[in-house]
Amino acid sequence: MEENVVTRNFIQNIIEEDLRSGRCDHIVTRFPPEPNGYLHIGHAKSILLNYGLAQEYNGQFNVRFDDTNPTKERVEFVNSIKEDIAWLGADCGEHLYFASNYFEKMYETAVKLIKKGKAYVCDLTPEQIREYRGTLTEPGKESPYRNRSVEENLALFEAMKNGEVEDGARVLRAKIDMASPNINMRDPILYRVSRMTHHNTGDDWCIYPMYDFAHPIEDAIEGITHSICTLEFEDHRPLYDWVLVEGEWKKTPEDTPKQIEFAKLYLTNVVTGKRYIKKLVEDGTVDGWDDPRLVTIAALKRRGFTPESIQKFVELCGVSKADSSVDYAMLAYCIREDLKMKRPRMMAVLDPIKLVIDNYPEGQVEELTAENNLENPELGSRTIPFGRELYIEREDFMEEPVKKYFRLFPGNEVRLMHAYFVTCTGCEKDENGNVTVVHCTYDPETKAGSGFEGRKVKGTIHWVPAAEAKDVTVRLYENLIDEEKGVYNEDGSMNINPDSLTVCNAKVEPALMDAKAYDSYQFVRQGFFVADAKDSAPGNPVFNRIVSLKSSFKLPTT
Repeated sequence: MEENVVTRNFIQNIIEEDLRSGRCDHIVTRFPPEPNGYLHIGHAKSILLNYGLAQEYNGQFNVRFDDTNPTKERVEFVNSIKEDIAWLGADCGEHLYFASNYFEKMYETAVKLIKKGKAYVCDLTPEQIREYRGTLTEPGKESPYRNRSVEENLALFEAMKNGEVEDGARVLRAKIDMASPNINMRDPILYRVSRMTHHNTGDDWCIYPMYDFAHPIEDAIEGITHSICTLEFEDHRPLYDWVLVEGEWKKTPEDTPKQIEFAKLYLTNVVTGKRYIKKLVEDGTVDGWDDPRLVTIAALKRRGFTPESIQKFVELCGVSKADSSVDYAMLAYCIREDLKMKRPRMMAVLDPIKLVIDNYPEGQVEELTAENNLENPELGSRTIPFGRELYIEREDFMEEPVKKYFRLFPGNEVRLMHAYFVTCTGCEKDENGNVTVVHCTYDPETKAGSGFEGRKVKGTIHWVPAAEAKDVTVRLYENLIDEEKGVYNEDGSMNINPDSLTVCNAKVEPALMDAKAYDSYQFVRQGFFVADAKDSAPGNPVFNRIVSLKSSFKLPTT
């Protein structure tokens, strides 16, 4: 009998060793977003990873806003982040915090460092600080203000706090090692003066801590045991531990909080950086942070992705120390897999042309029964009106068919889905030679569900009844980036795909008019679609294509 082998990722191995060794007796993880933009798919991985670890080890999951930079933070971003985390299903319960609520303790820690001779007030300009910092191959040089007395540093730092110093005129720096091979340890800045109204603390403070100083203190205050972050912070880990040890929040670097780094989630040919998304929003390339062509969590939600599909995607990506890129096709695969058994299959014609059944009785209307999802009988069935005039897709008729074309052309017979066999007899054209109407005849013996077995046809096409069809706007989305050229040009500009959005005036079956925001369906042969949450109105939905039906992604075999 084969045993089930459970594969653990390296973070789980570290946590389990810490629990075994007694370094900690419980687990507390956190997701610490900066409220300077909307969250994207990469953040979803971090949210679900931290939440999942807390769940697995019966621990606690915190959400903490790292709001230490008021120049870029807005309440709009705070609210959107809360909504995104809740939508993903990561419940922090009562453990929602703001770093700004810890400003007093951060200030006290800075004062403690000054008293220990581990921090000093520096008057160098930002340009001079960069110059003195050195390079990757050359050590930095010490600031002329590095050896100020403790008393002078305390007085200067208090003056900074009291608003007696101009913005940018002075900073508080850690006193570590200007010759360190790790540039992050070359007397990093801990505090700067910035007169900005903060979304949470208002005008209480005019000095604000730097991220590398604030973040470890926040973790310590909340009792975080494992501070899980992405690989770009690996070189910052010595500073993380220095702040906590010298600030007397922990005794040794090996104690908790412990920083652990994992690889970011990169999607090919997709814009994820907040700075670039912000530019797309501000220059009007997209219609907001939730534009369905983006991969912000709000955009994916509006596009019609589900929390379950994103959870599956993150699970397939896994957790590792090695940077890698994932094809967007895998994300599309996950939403197809999630929706295919859950959603009804409806008929919508995106590029309509009229079909007239010449031998069908004028004025007669039948109510045909259609299964909502052949693979899931629990979704039940619906009725669709059927009459003499219908709409079909323009591409489903060719006057002169190409090889292996099995749809409508003069003399060919096809099945109308849920209805009858029809044979094409010809077409009408306008003065420019464009086909305007397709004509056919039907065989009343071939009604779907009647048990007819007289002959087979190779083509089945969908349709909507002309008299009862409803007009709706349908949006077809492609990649926002021109995939052949890559994301960025040499000058840093983005290669925007001019065909990333196509708007159709479609005809749909009447039942679709009841769609509410976020209701999703499979449109037969077209893909999965969702009622847009922003632009739909009661009785007048706008549909976004979530994903097409064809997939280029194959699950790896084990």
